[in-house]
Amino acid sequence: MTLVDVKLDVSVVVGSAMLPIRQLLKLGRGAIIPLEATPDDAVTIYVNAEPVAKGTVETMEERLQVRVTNRLTSRRLRSGAPA
Repeated sequence: MTLVDVKLDVSVVVGSAMLPIRQLLKLGRGAIIPLEATPDDAVTIYVNAEPVAKGTVETMEERLQVRVTNRLTSRRLRSGAPA
């Protein structure tokens, strides 16, 4: 196996929410969790749990995809500076 064959875990965070345990315990199939985000907000792209980029959610042929709009540096994200 070469370095370019190594698989990495990529995830995208669309939004977040703070819920009390009481509300979490009541969640069931069909429950809706309101997120602190709007459809136009940028999403954060993580690789192996490290934020690496920002992007936008798009649809193509009825599937979701994420377009990378800019790459982040660790320093930018930690300082809260705009990316």
